[in-house]
Amino acid sequence: MTKKSFQGTGTAMITPFKADGSIDEKALRRFVDFQIDGGVDMLLPCGTTGEGATLDESETDRVMQIVIEQAKHRVPVIAGAGSNSTAKAVQMTKRARKIGADGVLSVGPYYNKPTQQGYYEHFKAIAEAENMPVIVYNVPGRTGGNIEAKTMLRLASEIPNIVAVKEASGNIGQMMDIIREAPRDFRVLCGDDAMALPLIAVGGAGIVSVVSNEAPSMMSAMIDAALDGHTGKARDLHYKLLPLMNINFIESNPIPVKAALAMMGLIEENYRLPLVPITPANREKLAKVVEEIGLLQPAGK
Repeated sequence: MTKKSFQGTGTAMITPFKADGSIDEKALRRFVDFQIDGGVDMLLPCGTTGEGATLDESETDRVMQIVIEQAKHRVPVIAGAGSNSTAKAVQMTKRARKIGADGVLSVGPYYNKPTQQGYYEHFKAIAEAENMPVIVYNVPGRTGGNIEAKTMLRLASEIPNIVAVKEASGNIGQMMDIIREAPRDFRVLCGDDAMALPLIAVGGAGIVSVVSNEAPSMMSAMIDAALDGHTGKARDLHYKLLPLMNINFIESNPIPVKAALAMMGLIEENYRLPLVPITPANREKLAKVVEEIGLLQPAGK
């Protein structure tokens, strides 16, 4: 790989759609370049922010293919390949490997409510199915269950190609327990933009970010500064971006971020049900933040 592997700034990419609901392939290719030109270290398509749950198999494969082709090995592409069915997650991982992904992001099984042993066996099966890097994604707010530090440490220690965790539990104590005890080359990536700076301060390796969809240059600069120990610069950028980090979740992700990107002229604002456009009141609040940060300037070029 040509850049730092599994650390720094990874973008949890949106999927642009046309008005008829089909994938906007031209916009997606432009968006890949926008991200890489902005300095991000990884691209992560087909996840939560990419509305992966509403992409069918052929669409998922096509999005991955486009992102990989357009990235041209400039940065690693980590494909969203999770499912609450272990067998389906294994098949998705195999397809991602065949298409050419550099790794997969695999979410904790949702709805089923597995035990901690169930989580362990799920990710073990995925990792053993293909010899490719696996990033575990722990997001209890969406899955209904937490992958505990003890379970994550078992996975990190016992399964070599489980290389990182995207931690979106919001529990920094749990994240520190993992950082403290995990193998040295295991990466703990923050799954919440606003917590990235504090997590890096205690040993985190970076972020899988929503806000870098809109502001890849600023977010990459913030994370790089934090990792390089330039705390003042990182803090200044953190507080500049904080209003956008917060407004991005005024409604369910990725509703606000896609609305912001449409304001910036980067995509058409189209969603797939059950997601719907942002409310007028929240759109007004979002537009104010986007303008204040200076993100509307590129649209005027």
